[in-house]
Order: sequence, then C-alpha cells, then structure tokens
Amino acid sequence: MTRIRRASRQTFRSLSTRNFRLYLAGQIISASGSWMQQIAQIWLVLSMTGSGIAIGTVTALQFLPVLLGGAWAGLIVDRVDKRKLLIATSVISMLLAASLGTLVALDLAELWMIYIFAPLFGCLTALDSPARRSFVTELVPEEHAANAVSLNSSAFTAARIVGPAAAGLVIATTGIAWCFFINAVSFLALIAALLLMHLTAIHRSMPVVRAKGQIREGFAYVWSMPALRTTLLMTAFIGTLSFNFQITLSLIAKKTFGGDAGTFGSMYALMSVGALIGSLVVAHREQANTRFVVRSALIFGLLMLFAAFAPSLPVLMVVLLPVGATSVAFLSSAGALLQSRSSPEFRGRVAALFAVAFIGSTPIGGPIVGAVSQLIGPRAGLLLGALTALVTGALALRALNGRAADRRRTSQFQDPALAT
Repeated sequence: MTRIRRASRQTFRSLSTRNFRLYLAGQIISASGSWMQQIAQIWLVLSMTGSGIAIGTVTALQFLPVLLGGAWAGLIVDRVDKRKLLIATSVISMLLAASLGTLVALDLAELWMIYIFAPLFGCLTALDSPARRSFVTELVPEEHAANAVSLNSSAFTAARIVGPAAAGLVIATTGIAWCFFINAVSFLALIAALLLMHLTAIHRSMPVVRAKGQIREGFAYVWSMPALRTTLLMTAFIGTLSFNFQITLSLIAKKTFGGDAGTFGSMYALMSVGALIGSLVVAHREQANTRFVVRSALIFGLLMLFAAFAPSLPVLMVVLLPVGATSVAFLSSAGALLQSRSSPEFRGRVAALFAVAFIGSTPIGGPIVGAVSQLIGPRAGLLLGALTALVTGALALRALNGRAADRRRTSQFQDPALAT
C-alpha cells in the first residue's frame, strides 16, 4: 500500500501546485468538448458525402493554418502573455462552435460551409496549441516541468475518452448540433480556470524581444540539438501518416463493420482508455529520453499492424486499447522531451514546431490517408500508418545507436590510459 501511495505521489507530483490543478481541470472539460465537436464534424461530413476523401479534405483544411503559420504562431506565443492569449482564443473558439452548431440545428449547414469553418478553427489551433503546451511549464517549479507536460497530455487523453463516447451518445439521442453547442459551453471552464489563477505564482518567462531572424533561430536551435531534432522529425513523419484515426476509424466503423456514430465513438473511446494509461506511464517517469520515444514508436507501429488485419470488430476493439497506450506514450514522451530540454526563451517556438510536426502535418497526411482508404479500403489507411511508424522508429533507432557508438569511441580516444 505504501508503495502504491509513493507511486501515486510520484506520478501526480505537479498537482501540488494550485494554478496547475485549475488549469488541468479546465483543460479536461474544454478538450472533451473539442473532441465531441471533432467527432460530430467528421460524422456530419461522412453523413453528407460518404467519402473518405471529403473527410480528409475537411481535416486538411482545419490543420492547414498550423502547417503554414505554426512557426510564426510560436514566435507570437514567446512574445506575449500566454494566459491572456489563451483567454482570447477560447472566447473566439466558443463563438465559432456556437455559430456552426446553429447552422446544423437549423438544417442550413452545407459542405462548403464546413470547408470555411475548418480553417477558421485551424487558425485558432495554430496559436492555441503552442500556448497551451508552453504555458504548462510556467505554472509549476522547474523540477516538475516534465511531469506537468505529461499530465497535461493525460488531460487531453482523458478528454479523448469522454469526448468521443459522449459524442456518439449525443448524436444518437439529440442530434449532431448539440455536440457543437456543448463544445461552446465547455470553453467556459478553461476561461474560468485562467481567470482564477494566482498571477504572482506564474513563473512567466521573459518575453522575447522583437528582432529579425527569430523563426530561423528557432529552427537552428532545434536542429543543433540531436535529441530535439530526432524527436521532431519522428513526430513529423508519424504525425503525417499514422495519426489519422479520425479518418480510418470512421470509415472502418461505417464501411467495414456497418456501424454508426456510436460505433465510431466507442472505438475512439476504447483507444483513448489505452491512451490514458500510456500517458500516465510517461508521467510516472522521472525524465523523458529519446530511446523511450523511439521504442514507443516501434511498438505503436507493430500494434497498428495488428489492428489493420483485425478480423472482426471485437478483436479490433481489444487491439485499440494497446494502440492507444503506445500512441500517446510516443506522443506524450516526445512532447515532454521537447519542452523539458528546451531553454525557456525557445519553448513557445519549440512547442509550435511540435504542433506543426504533429497537427500541421495533417493537411498532407489527411488527404493521402483518406484517398488510400477510399480507393483501396479503410484497412489500407491503418496499414500505411503502421508501416510509417515502424520505418521511422527503425531509422531513428539506427541513428541513436550510431551516436552512442560515436560517443564511446570519443571517450576511449580521450582516456589517457588508452592513449598510451
């Protein structure tokens, strides 16, 4: 029992900070609403068109602003008060969600309208994502930074359990529009948390003074550090082709197994239960390291391979649990490594590059996976993601072992006893 309590304190150590507790609670509620909207939007498009390509197009449009403007958004985050920025993005997101919900409720929504709303949400995500990630490190002492980043990822993972399951239930009972309305209301929780914080307890980093070449400086900083460079490149490739579950699972639910929105929501929720476990495992670790990130990617790819060939829906449901665990183990540890090993003045830009690599890559990967799933079959979309994770992980492991061998050779050369 004592060991369990000790492990619990270790895993949740950053919750001893009041501001972080408020922030995490607001994040869970707000992110749950956002996941409800994500599921509702996908199912709305699928109901209108039945097309994987259309789903991929909407997904691409939503995340295109992150790809195109993510680096600039990170620089803005480094220059401004992150708390005020998050309040502003939350208010605007709330208004957009309520507007789209109204169009759906009045049966006025058409596909071209969703194509317009998607990039508007994407512009907010471009600012909101690096701000949310980098703001976490300002709420806790430096020694709790990696743990806080991992628990913040756990909050998003918990939202992935609640949001999709709730969306499936709401769509089946009251209709798609209510998912958008609930998402609009959920932003109030995050706004309240930000307003209730003790401002004197925020460890705000010094704002970056405006100067030329700061975006290039951020790229150069990441590229100069092998651990950050490897992690970011892995996130870019795997984020592009492996993390397209909103496309592949929706098509598998409807076209492969003849399910409905409830089936899709249940699949996503089950995967997210595993994801929560994976994120808590990462939070329990003292530090994030590159080797753990690489191993997580390899196991994630292997499990995705099993999911692609699952012979029935029950078997797929079972496999989705460890798929979720390893997917977030990879993603959470990658995010924790990037934030905990970055200098404070670069954290906004590093978080933005992470968002570009993971979220911003969706405009490239979404249409590709959507087209592959549409033309060959939904299982092919999962298979493409599995192979991407396996190949990327194998190449990263080779590079990691190569650097370790170089360090050993250098150490032997510098040892005076070996030099004589």
